[in-house]
Amino acid sequence: MTLPRRTAVTRLRLTNFRSYAALDLGCGPSTVALVGPNGAGKTNILEAISLLSPGRGLRRAPHSDFPRAAGDGSWAVAVELDGEDGPVRLGTGVEPGASDGSRRCRIDGQTASGAGAFAEHVRLVWLTPDLDGLFRGPASDRRRFLDRLVNAADPSHAARASGLERTLRARNKLLEETQADGRWLDALERELAELAVSVAAARVETVGRLAALIGERRDPASPFPAAAIALEGSLEQELAGRSATEVEDSYRSRLADSRRRDRAAGRTLEGPHLSDLVVRHEEKDMAAARCSTGEQKALLIGLVLAHASLVARIEGAAPVVLLDEVAAHLDPVRRAALFAAIDALGAQAWLTGADPLAFAELGPGARIFAISDGAIRPL
Repeated sequence: MTLPRRTAVTRLRLTNFRSYAALDLGCGPSTVALVGPNGAGKTNILEAISLLSPGRGLRRAPHSDFPRAAGDGSWAVAVELDGEDGPVRLGTGVEPGASDGSRRCRIDGQTASGAGAFAEHVRLVWLTPDLDGLFRGPASDRRRFLDRLVNAADPSHAARASGLERTLRARNKLLEETQADGRWLDALERELAELAVSVAAARVETVGRLAALIGERRDPASPFPAAAIALEGSLEQELAGRSATEVEDSYRSRLADSRRRDRAAGRTLEGPHLSDLVVRHEEKDMAAARCSTGEQKALLIGLVLAHASLVARIEGAAPVVLLDEVAAHLDPVRRAALFAAIDALGAQAWLTGADPLAFAELGPGARIFAISDGAIRPL
């Protein structure tokens, strides 16, 4: 399915979700700014929208965190989207009295296979304060960030990445057994090699496309410096010169040969679960981790904006962009540049902050809402 050139959340309804007993927010297709003090519930709204993508949303919270404390354990998120073919209704949540507490997904009232089905109608990109330490943090944080970038253009990647983690755990557990079944290990390693190469190949493709787009749009005058990005990992390096089938066969052979070593280590010591996304400030030729806090923030925003542009190019429609407490912490020059980039992208953005003055330059079409004590009103 070809996505429309612009997709926007025009109405959001929450029931027993986080701090909201009931919320019905009609906002139209314009960019939305949510303002209010810390703890008012701004991020809860962005999190609700983020559940329209594979995974656990922008907070990576378990579903048990979503029901309102005073509720009955159920919760619901429902949106109306405006697209080329008219409105479509998406919904997800846990129904009252559900014995298994499992999350349900619906499209126009019809049961969907899961949140991945929403990708037929909307793609999401987000940036939150939790990512501020991305470049200085552990490689696992950057792998998770990268997989989210891949998911936005290829929603099936989420299932492959989850399958990889699950198969790794199964192999590690089997290796702990003194008399591990060799045939079962063979089968696990065959599956592991297939998933590992699929995950690595998808990451390689996304990083390559993103690096090319950043190169095309490099602007020395931009307040968001260009990032030089690369993948660091054995399978990723092999894929540069060999076919996926050859890399898969080679990795499967190495897994079999390394069973004793991995058993002693208590974990699998090679694979895309150990890869890293390497980011550098291109103009300074400096590792992002060594840049100042402000430079790191600017690099990250530039990277996310470039990714949103890449999704728009691949899918034919700009994603919905969720920016939690991003604009409020930028100086006026970078804030204006951020708003201009959102306009140029043609995306609907949802932004949060404490000061309404931070959003004064969003433009006449933007909608600004104040949130206080669980109530929301237009400004």
